[in-house]
Amino acid sequence: MVEIMQITGQKIEEHLINEKPFYLPQKNELTIAEAAYKNGIPLLLKGPTGSGKSRFMQFLAWKLKRPLITVSCHDDLSTSDLVGRYLIRGGETVWMDGPMTLAVRHGAICYLDEVVEARKDTTVVIHPLADDRRELAIEKRGELLTAPPEFMLAVSYNPGYQSILKDMKPSTRQRFIALELGYPNADLETEIVGHESGIEKKLARLLVRIAAMTRGLKDSGLQEGASTRLLVHAGLLIKDGIEPREACRVTITQALTDDRELLYAIDEMVSSVL
Repeated sequence: MVEIMQITGQKIEEHLINEKPFYLPQKNELTIAEAAYKNGIPLLLKGPTGSGKSRFMQFLAWKLKRPLITVSCHDDLSTSDLVGRYLIRGGETVWMDGPMTLAVRHGAICYLDEVVEARKDTTVVIHPLADDRRELAIEKRGELLTAPPEFMLAVSYNPGYQSILKDMKPSTRQRFIALELGYPNADLETEIVGHESGIEKKLARLLVRIAAMTRGLKDSGLQEGASTRLLVHAGLLIKDGIEPREACRVTITQALTDDRELLYAIDEMVSSVL
């Protein structure tokens, strides 16, 4: 067991973010997040796909100088996946900490991405961690961990895909400070796309204009418009020599929908701008 914990301690260092991630604040989200960390309050990020929630968490972890452990939640995520389980190694039964337990033991930031995708019985395990108890029960070991001051719990979800079956319970939601991260304003998004893809500002602004037009198609049946992430993908292809309209077709149009009418409409938007 001692050997396993030594290996675990080494691995936690791999989650430290040593180089400053590129992030441009939209409002005062960083100030609020730092205040939440200082006071031991968990963080809830709300926002559409590709709006910068994960990048925000990377930047926050870098600024706080804490390791960041990210868990991508899904329908099959079990409590054991988060807390840990016994494994057979070399004919012996050994305990292996899950990502949440690792974060609690080592004072890291545990980030549950798209938390509403996880099973309801799984997310209940975060309740004692998300209130003033700040405790994690490891029932299989009869162990109760108290999170150190350096530990932070953060979760995110996309309100655009919310449904009755995939929503946060009020008992869970009210344990968090909530930050809404929407798409940046045009000038800020232009700067982000230009920096991340390396294209000229003029072209980045045109891509941002296309995105704004697609985001206006929600009433026409498009679930979500082009994200900042898709614009960066388009910019990267253009920088590598792909013709701009073709780059937009494969990174924006085809990525957003399979509906023929919407495909045609988005292609027309791209042509009108480029």
